[in-house]
Amino acid sequence: MNHLAFYLLSGAILWVQAGGAGLDEAPPSAARWEPEIAKFEVAEASNPSPKEGIVFYGSSTIVRWDLDRHFPGLVTINRGFGGSQMADARYFAKRVVVPLKPRVLVVYSGDNDLAAGKNPEDIAREFRTLVQIIHQHLPKTQIICLGVKPSLARAHLLEKQRETNRWLQQICEGDPRLIYVDTESLMLREDGSVRSDLLAKDGLHLSEEGYRVWSRVLRAELAKLR
Repeated sequence: MNHLAFYLLSGAILWVQAGGAGLDEAPPSAARWEPEIAKFEVAEASNPSPKEGIVFYGSSTIVRWDLDRHFPGLVTINRGFGGSQMADARYFAKRVVVPLKPRVLVVYSGDNDLAAGKNPEDIAREFRTLVQIIHQHLPKTQIICLGVKPSLARAHLLEKQRETNRWLQQICEGDPRLIYVDTESLMLREDGSVRSDLLAKDGLHLSEEGYRVWSRVLRAELAKLR
């Protein structure tokens, strides 16, 4: 029997399916990522990653993160696939994340979803299902959700990004195993303008300085979990 959970935010109700076919439902983009996911699996078969590490999972913001440089002394594993959306992260979690048995999972996704026309509620629903999948198999794994970042290239999506982040934060506040990191406050000046120094030349991805700032904040969060 399926169960439904709901979250209240700003007078709205978000219904989240907590069981059933929705957990394994393939998004339309699943076939696109199959070769990349297969590469992860082949790599694990030939050279297994250490368990109980910190897995970074999500879209190109994750892919471009130099984890060895920014998180020295920590066991980190990069499992980003650029261009992916939250539904992709949810769908492939059992194959990519669960076998690694991480003590901490860092998730960044949702940016591409909004650019593709998806609603904040859709992203939140997929994130909540991703969390459920992880905690079904790995109930002690801590999950850090990085909020969708503002950028120059997608400035027109700022309000939808903020709405998405309110949903994500609300979900995280409902479970002590979840931590929400506010990236908007890192990316904006006091006057509300985007810090261009934190973005690459394309105005979308993080610059090296952007990763330095994000990593400093994230290292502080990870230190609390030790």
